[in-house]
Amino acid sequence: MSEVTHVLSCAQDGDANAVHELLPLVYDELRKLAAYKMAREAPGQTLQPTALVHEAWLRLVGETERTFHNRTHFFNAAGEAMRRILIERARRRQCVRHGGGQQRLNAAELELELIAPESDERLLAVNEALDQLAAEDPQKAEVVKLRFFVGMSDREVAETLGLSERTVERHWAYSKAWLFRRLDASGQTPAP
Repeated sequence: MSEVTHVLSCAQDGDANAVHELLPLVYDELRKLAAYKMAREAPGQTLQPTALVHEAWLRLVGETERTFHNRTHFFNAAGEAMRRILIERARRRQCVRHGGGQQRLNAAELELELIAPESDERLLAVNEALDQLAAEDPQKAEVVKLRFFVGMSDREVAETLGLSERTVERHWAYSKAWLFRRLDASGQTPAP
């Protein structure tokens, strides 16, 4: 049993100090996952990886009666919390009162923006398509979440979901093609 799983078990058994012991154990790994995800965001992003980790942490430990069975369950929940935070921020920026529909451009980065278009519209379209995929095949959707939003490798996803690495590769290939078709139909073709 890993130290993280042991601390989670203590927290589930009612040990109030266990939550305080958990953050130092998982902080570096959560920070690495958040940094990976933030590196894929659009230029000019104001949210920093540290802030993403802290907001996700507050959501994870702030929820009443939230229990995590093991390390894998905790990191899946953390990845989902980070995904939801980024989706909420993208939706908020799309609102008219927050400047929705207007695109912030930096002349020095204009060429980079045209080469790698990462936008809130694309992120929202990916999220909607991912929800549709989850309705059809939840396991493939989990692979996409862990690969796209958390930045895990095939090996890490396989360990997390208890699948073979080859199965994860097949699910990832299928899901990419499925999402590409879905996003192409909506006019939000993903970047390669």
